[in-house]
Amino acid sequence: MANSEIRFATENDTALILDFIKAIAEYEKMSDEVVADEALLREWIFEKKKAEVIFISENGTEVGFALFFHNFSTFVGRAGIYLEDLFVKPEHRGKGYGKRLIKEVARIAVERNCGRLEWCCLDWNKPSIDFYLSLGARPMSEWTTYRVSGETLADLAK
Repeated sequence: MANSEIRFATENDTALILDFIKAIAEYEKMSDEVVADEALLREWIFEKKKAEVIFISENGTEVGFALFFHNFSTFVGRAGIYLEDLFVKPEHRGKGYGKRLIKEVARIAVERNCGRLEWCCLDWNKPSIDFYLSLGARPMSEWTTYRVSGETLADLAK
């Protein structure tokens, strides 16, 4: 790895966070689902402190990011970390940046005495699946993720 470092995002990085979100959405063929904007990210990440972001940079330029937040395991009886997004720009892959990012999130989880580190991966994303398996991660094959959002979420809340 060239001259690289990891740092936590600050509020001044809001536009950069959005750029990375749009890049991962494009990679996942989900660009049309991005409704986040800078104001929402600023509010939820920095004002309400509901998520955290770390960047990895190469020679002073951010080339990857991880966005994560705390969840809670009733079985373990303590908080865990859920890794929402991990993304390294395509031209910087294969240099170990993804591994450094996920290791840093794991380090944060251990430092905070969390019981778990969890994330999801799209079924078709074989390069990422192979990467996660190489780290010792195991798929939760008995579990299916369910989601309600938008109008369905609003209707459910009534």
